[in-house]
Amino acid sequence: MANWVRKSFVVLVSILTFGLVTPAQAVLNNNEELSKQNNKQNASFQSEKSSGDQQTIYDHQHFVQNMMEEAEKQSYLKFGDKIKPVIEDEFKTIILPKMEEAISTLASQFPEEDLSSFEISEVPSYAKSEKIFHIFDSRTGKDIIRFHVRKDHPPLEGYYFNFHYHTHHDEYQSHHHLGSIYWDKNTPPQWMTVS
Repeated sequence: MANWVRKSFVVLVSILTFGLVTPAQAVLNNNEELSKQNNKQNASFQSEKSSGDQQTIYDHQHFVQNMMEEAEKQSYLKFGDKIKPVIEDEFKTIILPKMEEAISTLASQFPEEDLSSFEISEVPSYAKSEKIFHIFDSRTGKDIIRFHVRKDHPPLEGYYFNFHYHTHHDEYQSHHHLGSIYWDKNTPPQWMTVS
């Protein structure tokens, strides 16, 4: 503060308070008030910032949670009544957590606005098709990620269900392995077979 302003302030405070408040106390009180106001503004800003971060986290988590509920439902539709009871436990403990990881990774690669337009395909493919479900952008109709299951039959080993996914990053060429579940030596029923 300029010297002449400080001296003027001292004189003014002395005249107005008849010497009851010293200029040092007035400056101190003024500084404390400014400090309190700054702290309130900073706290408000930090609160708004952290609530924005929490909203982003919540939206990401909300998206993943919704997709996982639908993924489980679509998977069980694909398995049908004959396959589901046999592989359900292993599917829940081995495959679903890896599906969730893949969906979470997918969600982290897109802004919130895009996530709100992503949907899961409603009906798994029948018979011999590998499709369980796809997540696609409803604005363009293009798939973002495709979750599939294939029946594998290595020689002399029996049948396995091979779970994997493909992404739009490489035009759905690479298989990203989620895991395999053993079925039996006998041929498994067709997908979506009802007992």
